[in-house]
This record gives sequence, C-alpha cells and structure tokens, in this order.
Amino acid sequence: MSGKTQTSRANAMFVQAAGLFAQSMQRNSTLARLSGPMPKGEAGAAENIRKQTTADLPIVRSVDLTRGAGDEVRFHFVQPVGAYPIMGSKMAEGKGVGIKHDNSRVRVDQARFPVDLGDTMDELRSPVQVRKIGRPIAQSLMDSYQDQALLTHLAGARGFHDNIEWRVPTEKHADFAEIVVNPVLAPTKNRHYIAGGSNGIGGFGVNAGEVTLQSTDELDMDTVDSVRAMIETIPLPPPAVKVPGDVVANDSPLRVMLVSPDQYSSFSRSKDFRAIQANALARASKAKQHPLFLGECGLWNGILLMKMPKPIRFYAGNEIRFCADYASANESIARVPEAFGTTHAIDRAVLLGGQALAHAFGRSKHGGMPYFWKEKTFDHDDKEELLIGAIHGVQKLRWLVEQGGGVKHFTDHGVIAIDTAVRISAQA
Repeated sequence: MSGKTQTSRANAMFVQAAGLFAQSMQRNSTLARLSGPMPKGEAGAAENIRKQTTADLPIVRSVDLTRGAGDEVRFHFVQPVGAYPIMGSKMAEGKGVGIKHDNSRVRVDQARFPVDLGDTMDELRSPVQVRKIGRPIAQSLMDSYQDQALLTHLAGARGFHDNIEWRVPTEKHADFAEIVVNPVLAPTKNRHYIAGGSNGIGGFGVNAGEVTLQSTDELDMDTVDSVRAMIETIPLPPPAVKVPGDVVANDSPLRVMLVSPDQYSSFSRSKDFRAIQANALARASKAKQHPLFLGECGLWNGILLMKMPKPIRFYAGNEIRFCADYASANESIARVPEAFGTTHAIDRAVLLGGQALAHAFGRSKHGGMPYFWKEKTFDHDDKEELLIGAIHGVQKLRWLVEQGGGVKHFTDHGVIAIDTAVRISAQA
C-alpha cells in the first residue's frame, strides 16, 4: 500500500471517528442532556489537547487526547473555606485563610461492541441490507452502554432490574468490574436518604438487617417538598444546576431528580401533576428552551423531575450497599424487607446538582479520537464484521470535605440518593 493511500485512509478514519464522537455527545438522551456541550469544534478536538464541559451541570466531561498520558484523568476540588471577618483596626496581616484542595482520579478503558454482518450467502438470503443496519445497531449498543454506566455510577448501585436492554450487567456478573471501569461507590452517609417518616424523608436506616422502608413509602409531592427542605438545611448541599441561558438561575436555584418509571408514575398520580408539567415548560421559556426541559419532566419546588431510562431497583431480599459512618467510605450491607414480596420493590431516585460525576475520554490509536469504527473481512473476504469502540471512564465525584471544627465527612459532591418503595408494574 502506498504512503499516500495510507495517509488518505488515516484521515478518513479520523474524520469518521471525530464525527462519531460529536454524534455521541449530541445525542438527545436523558443522561446526555445532563452535560453541557464540548467547547466548539469536536471535529478538531485533537487540536485542543484537553477539553472539559461546564461544571454547572451534573455530568462533567473531560477529553484528554495527549499521547502517553496514561489511563487516568484527574479532577481537582478546592475545599470549602470557613472564616469570620476581621473587623475595624484589628491586625489582619498573617491571618489569611488557608486554601486546601483534593483530587479525584478517573480511570479510562476501552469498550467495544462487534457486530457480525454475516457472509456472502447471508447477504443473498437476507431481506434487508445488513451493512446498512449494522452501524445503527452498533451505535445504539454503545449509546445505551454509556448512558447506563453513567446512571449506575450516579446511583451508586446497578440494582437488580435486568432484561435484554441492559448493557451493564448486575454486580454478580463476572465482568461487572471491567464493564463499569471504575468502582461503583455506594452513597456516602450524608448523601443517602429514604422516603417516609414524620419528616417525609430520613437518613438511610436499618433494623435487624433490613432497610427501614415500608411498602407505602412511595415518592409523592410531600417527599419532594421534604427533599427541598433538606437541601436548604444540610451543610454544603449539591451545587445548584445552572442551565445555559437560564435568566432565573441565581434567583430560583434548580436541582434535577432522576426517578424510575414507577416512581414517576407514582408522583404523576398527584392531582396537581399537570400544573407541575406546566411549571417545567414555563422554566424552559426562561432558559431558551434548553433540552433539559424536554421530554417527560415536571418542576416542583425547585426540583426538576425527569424519568430515568432504566430503574435502579432492589427486590425483596436483595442487598443494598450503604455507608454507616460519615468519616468512612467503608460499605455495609442491608436487605430489602422480605415483606415486600413480589408486589413491591425499592427504587432509587438520584437528586443531582452541579459536578456530580466525571466522564473522562482518552485517545484511541484508531484515528486519535475517543470513539472509533473498525471494519474487517476474513475467511478470504467471505465474512464481514464491524466494531464500534470508545476509550472512556466514569466516576462519581467524592471528596473528604471539611465541615468545620476539623470535622471531615466523605461527601458525594453533586448527588444524593433517595430510596423509595414502588409497586412493581406488571411488565417489570
């Protein structure tokens, strides 16, 4: 093969990979809408060695296209500062408040989906053009995997709902740790709540090894009101989500709550649900019709409820991992009450603020972009296969955060898990 032909093919691969990366970043899925756009010019991403999306939305994407940079991307965090002013003529010199920072590492790995396009006889017999449908199938597999990996890390659990549509297996699967790339971290103690009780929600509780949830503790308007009150009273809550162009972002702080389809159904039974949907449309008009407000969503008390694509669900007897201590990331085990039987389960909602999760991308040798296509014929050109791949890693952002008085708590920076009971739908 001539040098000119090799160069031409390399350029074609780069353009194809860049286009694939841009297409993936712009897809209109629930999880994709929780991240801002990359700085302009995805097709020229290699010219800008490192790119990062806005920290005002829950998912922060970082692209590192440097050669030999290793398989980790670091994100940095400046600790909160506590101080009182020095008044009048008192000496201020030498009393400066110290600035401390921490960092979080996100490892990246290669994920690939091959699709068998068959052989010569398959092409003759097939009523469809296999090559034409092969690429959309591969793209759909990768997009679903990316979204489900994001959801799993945000929730701090994969759950046990499972069917053919899942690309991330349950935790018992032999390849689970490889597929999620980075450890899936259970919610920190100060970021884990359950529905029910006199206050509408309470801290995650365990009694005799079982979660202290009743089958009647479903998601409703009182639960959401309690979540809003909790946000306003706990120290250092998740930062408000700031949508580009939202003119009331500072006056009316916004958080996003991803809820399961059954939690959404429970909440939608409220007599005021139509008004809640109208609230979302009204807020969209103040935010230049940002796509975050599209689809099935409703706005109540500063919380935008959105339906997540798949439930993070725990059935009767399933294990739920939790952190029992504020000052430790060690995880303990509780079980869903056996009394839930086959009619009820626990679904996890996730309340999101800014900088909840880091999604890092690395450089592939196939065109130099995070995403890539490969096609191959074999067996003397009789059989054909195509493959889509990505170099990526996902990790919830967690820090050991100064609370004041020298006390530090492990804290999931931008996400709170809220477990509620659900009635299992007939098709679940």
